[in-house]
Amino acid sequence: MPMTRTWLSIRVDLVEGHGEHLWPRPGRIFAAARTHTFSQLANAIDDGFARWDRAHLHQFELADGTRLTTPYEDWEELGPALDDRRTRLGRLRPGEQFVYEFDFGDSWNHLCTVGPERIDPEEELGVIPAKPLPYWGWGVIPDAYLRRWDGDDGEHRPPRDPGLSDLPPLRPGWGSRGYR
Repeated sequence: MPMTRTWLSIRVDLVEGHGEHLWPRPGRIFAAARTHTFSQLANAIDDGFARWDRAHLHQFELADGTRLTTPYEDWEELGPALDDRRTRLGRLRPGEQFVYEFDFGDSWNHLCTVGPERIDPEEELGVIPAKPLPYWGWGVIPDAYLRRWDGDDGEHRPPRDPGLSDLPPLRPGWGSRGYR
């Protein structure tokens, strides 16, 4: 029996972070069930934008001013908020826009827009995922700490490009006999 179009399609554009506005804006489109929570959507967004350091706080802010976040020790200092682990995405309406902020220090802010029509996840993704999942995307995703290579401390020039000579000879052109 085919699934009906009951899931949300949520477009997420990364607008700014680390004090910089991004243009063109990288983005992802997520499939999410109305029964999924905002916390699950936050995790999916962080996965979709290649964030592995999850020690940072996050929040959603809806157009009506409602804030949602995962409670932490001093969470009430930031003002009233709903627990995003208990609040379901079913409260969202087609066309609604809201903000997702990751890391209050670097303020990686995303504009989230609920698609105008519901989708069938099996038709869009080929599966029915257990959690929100991106199914389309574009753009260059900046590193959360603006690192450009392994070991980048922000103070040194990039290492010399070895071409392909530093790779094991597992592919044509790789290794010491390859690129010079």
